[in-house]
Amino acid sequence: MNVHLNFTNKGKLVIENFNNEELIEIFSRYINTLTKKYAVDIKVPVDANQNIVEDGSFKVVLSNVQCDVETFFKELGRDIKVPLKKRTDGKLENVFKIQVIE
Repeated sequence: MNVHLNFTNKGKLVIENFNNEELIEIFSRYINTLTKKYAVDIKVPVDANQNIVEDGSFKVVLSNVQCDVETFFKELGRDIKVPLKKRTDGKLENVFKIQVIE
């Protein structure tokens, strides 16, 4: 299952403060932490995430899904705000919306 995390307008403004490698590292780290709690395998395809800021989305591939995908990404959305807030002044609401592509 492919999932695109499409950044909101506010999310797009925030991710402009990061380079591509930093975004892949941040998302990968938080995804790996959450997979210890949720029964799902997730790969972050580097080749599909070459221009995250320009594309306005972050792409992941899910397999062995044995949890609620919406809940997983809702929690990821909350967790990911922590490192992103460090490079922004204002309050950070929803950073991305989930698009499941099967």
